Parts: sequence; C-alpha cells; structure tokens
Amino acid sequence: MSVYDFIVDKPNGESTSLKEYRGKPMLIVNTASKCGLTPQFEGLQKLHETYHSEGLQILGFPCDQFNNQEFENIEETTEFCQVNYGVTFPIFAKVNVNGNDAHPLFDYLKDRQKGLLSKDIKWNFTKFLVDREGNVVKRFAPTTTPDKIEDEIRSVL
Repeated sequence: MSVYDFIVDKPNGESTSLKEYRGKPMLIVNTASKCGLTPQFEGLQKLHETYHSEGLQILGFPCDQFNNQEFENIEETTEFCQVNYGVTFPIFAKVNVNGNDAHPLFDYLKDRQKGLLSKDIKWNFTKFLVDREGNVVKRFAPTTTPDKIEDEIRSVL
C-alpha cells in the first residue's frame, strides 16, 4: 500500500485518486479556516508558488474536528481560502483525521509518521511530507510554519 492507493473527494463531491500525483512530492495538510494557525495558508501558498514548477503538490484537507474551526459549507471554505490568502493549490472536501471515521488517508499518514506522544493529530495544520516515490518522510507539528520546512521540501524535489 502507498499514498497513491487512496481516493479523496474534491469540494464538488467528485472523487479523485492520489495516483494523479505519482512522481511528485506532496505536502498534505489538515487545514481550518477559523483557527489561530489559519494564517499559515499564506506560507503554504508561497511554497506552492515557489516550488510547484519543480513538482511540489500542496494538498489541503479541511477538518472540523478541533473546536469546530471550519465552515459548515465547503464552498465557504474554498472561497475563504482564495479571497483571504490567494490559495490556488487544491483544497479537498472536509475530512476527519482522528477517530473511527477518520479518512483512511490520514490513518495511513499517521501510521507512517507518528506524532511526538501518539499517532493522533493534535490540531489543525499538521503537515505530512511525501517524497516522489510516495513515501511519507516527515511529519510537522501544527505550529511549525511553512517557511520552517522549506529545507525539507527542497530535499524531496
């Protein structure tokens, strides 16, 4: 099994396979629109603009599991990200990242890169770096800002 074996939903409800990103490094992030860490969208967009031409794919997955910090309607989420932070990288449908109904992708990511004390995701903006071969190579804490992971990203380009 690899990261490419997962199917995710787009905001419009259509499903897509992560096979679409085969051979490209990915930064997979659980996001939230109404969180104290939401300004990280700006840094994620900057990484996207800087490294997308070299193959980097940033994939945002809105999550409402941490103090209900995401809009109910996915259209509000995508509009908020575009209007307030100029986000042009893909934002997918809302997912759960922990618990019995966690999206299988996030169960897989957490199994490959456990957190400091447990494998559960503790908050919004946990980031998983995936190399060109689909290996989950690094997990970054929510408070680790995008500019602080640039060297790690360059190492997988």
